[in-house]
Amino acid sequence: MKVVGVVGYPASGKGEFSLIADELGIPVIVMGDMIRRKVIQEELALTDENIGAAARKLRSELGMDAVAILTAEEVRKLSSAIVVIDGIRGDAEVAYFRSVFSDFSLLAITAGFETRLLRMQNRGRSDDTATPETLRSRDEREESFGLARAISLADMRIENESSRDEFISRIRSYLGGLS
Repeated sequence: MKVVGVVGYPASGKGEFSLIADELGIPVIVMGDMIRRKVIQEELALTDENIGAAARKLRSELGMDAVAILTAEEVRKLSSAIVVIDGIRGDAEVAYFRSVFSDFSLLAITAGFETRLLRMQNRGRSDDTATPETLRSRDEREESFGLARAISLADMRIENESSRDEFISRIRSYLGGLS
């Protein structure tokens, strides 16, 4: 099984990448879903604050690769030639995935701060931030998990600063080359 991990800052385009992979019949496991499950189990609202607190708690109790361990369990349940893991947040997660999946590659999706802020202001998810200050805070939280280090470990990068159609074309080209 080929496992592709996707890493990037919030609103960089990881979700769009995963949507295209799903449309192509490639299973996608979203790491954030592991954290959202914990928030729901605690009977809390799915807000950025609660999701961030759950992520910090999980990592402080079980280690910086805690979410990767939970995600790998889900990946192992699949019998697909290619699987996408969406939402890697740290270098410890990258190290864990590389240790348990012999055919693992890491793809970084990149987009600038202003581009990501505009996307968050327009997409309306419950955990989105609407101001530069709150996005900077979220970026800093995710950097504390090792996000910048994880991005630096990427085997491949796709920039997402152009049109949506061009980004989708790049995604399709990348995924088509995996088969």
